[in-house]
Amino acid sequence: MSQSSTNPFSAMPTLPNVLYLSFIATTLLGGWLFYRAANSSGRVLGVLGLWLLVQSLLALSGFYTVAASRPPRLLLALLPPLLVIAALFNTEAGRRFLDGLRLDRLTLVHLLRVPVELVLFWLFLHKAVPQLMTFEGRNYDVLSGLSAPVVYYLAFRGRQMGWRGLLAWNIGCLLLLLNIVVNAVLSAPTVVQQFAFDQPNVAILYFPFIALPSCLVPLVALAHLAAIRRLVRERAAAVLPLPG
Repeated sequence: MSQSSTNPFSAMPTLPNVLYLSFIATTLLGGWLFYRAANSSGRVLGVLGLWLLVQSLLALSGFYTVAASRPPRLLLALLPPLLVIAALFNTEAGRRFLDGLRLDRLTLVHLLRVPVELVLFWLFLHKAVPQLMTFEGRNYDVLSGLSAPVVYYLAFRGRQMGWRGLLAWNIGCLLLLLNIVVNAVLSAPTVVQQFAFDQPNVAILYFPFIALPSCLVPLVALAHLAAIRRLVRERAAAVLPLPG
């Protein structure tokens, strides 16, 4: 790989092994939470496992570290999940899948966002992501994770939150997710970088952190979108289903 094809800030700093292990555990947690929301579907588990394997091999090969490529190679991590989500909403089979997801467990998927934010802050301390990617910067996504168990209890256990409240929460948290996704993409060392030139978002170009844009963020987005679709369609009842 020639020096001219790489960004001088794209090298990954040395990280403690426990940080790698923490993120791998977070990725497994995210997959398990969505697997449970999908009624323990073996097909969902298989697709997630295969996609993570492909992305891991690409990241380990250094594929994503070529910063000068046009279009940015990071698109190979971002676009396929977006196309899958679009297909789910625009095909009959996809809509059947979405309708079968458990609304209560989709809410619990967002617990994932707490360890993700802690890992991001840890990566910032090791100069692998910019401060704007953390809750000390422009990232308020931790609020979604912290509020998820409260919303779950109020909506599905205590029955103190109706469909309007749950819908508003999902929309608000989806906007928080969109905010950090835009900042993450525009701070990564690619040809479209706009922020954080002194400390780019290099971690997501490497294993295992490539799982964040390629898997965890799409799962969280899909959990919100599926819940919003379900709530809008069933708003006439104005009553949330009981867990199970």
